[in-house]
Amino acid sequence: MKNIIVKVLKNSIAEELELEPGDELISVNNCSVKDYIDYKYQISDENVTLEVKKSYGEIWELEIEKEYDEDIGIVFENTLMDNIKVCSNKCIFCFIDQLPRGMRETLYLKDEDTRLSFLYGNFITLTNLSDDEIERIVKYKISPIKVSVHTTDRELRKYMMGNKKDMDILEYLKRLLDAGITVDCQIVLVRDVNDGAQLEKTIRDLSGLHPGLRSVAVVPVGLTKFRGGLAKLKPFDRESAAGVVNQVTALQDELFEKLGTRFIFIADEFYISGEMDFPPYESYEDFDQLENGIGMCRLFRQQIEDLLNDYEGVKPVSEEVTFVTGAAAYDLMVELSEKIMKKISVKINVVKIVNNFFGERITVSGLTTGHDIIEQLKDKNYKNIILPRNMINDNNVTLDDLTVDDLKKELNTEVEVCDVDGKALLNLITK
Repeated sequence: MKNIIVKVLKNSIAEELELEPGDELISVNNCSVKDYIDYKYQISDENVTLEVKKSYGEIWELEIEKEYDEDIGIVFENTLMDNIKVCSNKCIFCFIDQLPRGMRETLYLKDEDTRLSFLYGNFITLTNLSDDEIERIVKYKISPIKVSVHTTDRELRKYMMGNKKDMDILEYLKRLLDAGITVDCQIVLVRDVNDGAQLEKTIRDLSGLHPGLRSVAVVPVGLTKFRGGLAKLKPFDRESAAGVVNQVTALQDELFEKLGTRFIFIADEFYISGEMDFPPYESYEDFDQLENGIGMCRLFRQQIEDLLNDYEGVKPVSEEVTFVTGAAAYDLMVELSEKIMKKISVKINVVKIVNNFFGERITVSGLTTGHDIIEQLKDKNYKNIILPRNMINDNNVTLDDLTVDDLKKELNTEVEVCDVDGKALLNLITK
């Protein structure tokens, strides 16, 4: 695969060297570059030699003196500079197996790639990696790594992952930790499978690997209505979700006394499904698992409450705005909207989008489709709609490939996308 440059960052070493989009990186320090991790490792030194093929065919050899670990300023056509390593597991809870046909092609990709774990925080299971690939993580110090554990019971893990490989996940984790690799883990919790006593065992086993193993997230299995032919799994209801919260909270208190950290953190969905209050802001410590839906609601509420007094009396951009959200965050958004309206003279509508596409058991905003938004908002005359960023990807399209412009046209109003950040939302209302 060719390492084609698509962008040269402004005021970078690459710009100074007159590299341009369309140029091809041939080698670094006389070594061919297998992928992005190879590239970052090779350019980390203070003295670097690049071999570049210009778009018109001329070969340049460039010698660079720079600061250690200073970036050169090149963006490549393929971020990984190589094919993505795919997952061969057949997990009983795999969300991708529950997707219907006709969605964005990239959604069907099951990756098991350490580079994506390092670059974007994707979780990997380690079950599909060879010893050579593990050694490569160690050699290049690919850290932190995000690992899906689910259970430390070897037989149960084989069943849950649909992979017959007899693997002691604890030994693999120790191998990484001994090499100085920082690890964050997650447990996708499946009711009556890896919860209860199994969950306690897993937490206790993993806590023995702290501090190298930094934190563990417990997230509920996501079950869509497209599960024909798949394992029969039970969703968490109010009672069972509350039971998870109570069980993990007791373990958090115990671990905090022992380790100085709660170590294990629970997805917001468990508190919402269990109809329980979120724990105090401080309980989330450094919010290490925020992208996993851990503490997002508590952090967002805190940001709004801390900033609101600064916005009192500030004139809004529009007299009316509409917050669109999934079912899980609806009550929180209603509560925060009432607080905002007491400080800023604006009418806020809060609209809950029921997930008809995947099924009503899917309640998070990030799995809301554009068609559900249109069907439930069209002809309702809502003005100035604000969508959370997790409903729209970086290319400004929904899960079902509708653009923000498509939504504007169908809903006949302005549609803006806002990061899930208190200051960003207040600034958007009053900019």
